[in-house]
Amino acid sequence: MRAVWKGAVTFGLVNVPVKLYSATEDHDVSLHQVHDADGGRIRYQRICEIDGKPVDYKNIDKAYDDGERTVIITDEDLKSLPAERSREIEVVEFVPTEQIDPIMFDKSYYLEPDSASNKAYVLLRRTLESTDRTAIVRMALRQKTRLAALRVYGDVLMVQTLLWSDEVREAAFPSLDEPVKISSQELELSKQLVESLVSDFEPAQFVDEYQQELRTLITAKLEQGDAIDTAATFGEQPEEEAGGEVIDLMEALRQSIASKRGGSDAAKSSSSGSSKSGSGAKSTSKSAAGGAKSSGEGAKKKAPAKKAPAKKAAS
Repeated sequence: MRAVWKGAVTFGLVNVPVKLYSATEDHDVSLHQVHDADGGRIRYQRICEIDGKPVDYKNIDKAYDDGERTVIITDEDLKSLPAERSREIEVVEFVPTEQIDPIMFDKSYYLEPDSASNKAYVLLRRTLESTDRTAIVRMALRQKTRLAALRVYGDVLMVQTLLWSDEVREAAFPSLDEPVKISSQELELSKQLVESLVSDFEPAQFVDEYQQELRTLITAKLEQGDAIDTAATFGEQPEEEAGGEVIDLMEALRQSIASKRGGSDAAKSSSSGSSKSGSGAKSTSKSAAGGAKSSGEGAKKKAPAKKAPAKKAAS
């Protein structure tokens, strides 16, 4: 397999460098279109509707049409979007596995550790297993921002891209609103039929018979010499460099937990301190105001410096 993406899973301060591999593949035989008279390959050309001339792919941009106006979006425009260039699989939250409806699943990918030590990778896998949780993550893949589920598959971590909520259509069929009477006998017979077909699911027992027959047909034609010479090459894209590696895993975990707790503790301390200080706080405020007047321009320069730490503590 060839890695289709390189980056890192991040949650808190923990960074797990990984490679992404497609977990599934289409087994259908790829067929081309040819001229029935001489077997010549039929290819499609990209024709400009204004000048009627073929256009090279390098000179093609994308565009959005709202019905009246067209907005041209160049490759540079797309590259300027920060999410599209991200090399991180950011963990947003951990949810109970059963809360994710299978209808949301899109495409599956395997994650392989991409560092000298796979300790952080194994730790994340065991954590998900022991808590029976699935990580909801955000990532940029194939020039699109994706929502995905990161879960355990055997001994491997797997990412399954999810459909956005507005991409799942509502199942609204008026015919199902009509009342239907099911007798107890009909239900019992239906249950008996189900029981007669009960079995353990073994995917390897099922095969695509059409594709098998198609491959048999192709093999027979090749053996009979019913073929023409063709040449096709498929180049591979160079792999990009992997992300950095965490030096101290335990320290990263401690700091991540401390930052979460620190935010709530700071808020409680601030609330408690303000209620106890009472008039003392007011007098301090007056004193600070007097100092500001006497300092003149110096006080104005110091004011913004007091706001910056406040923002950092809140985050």
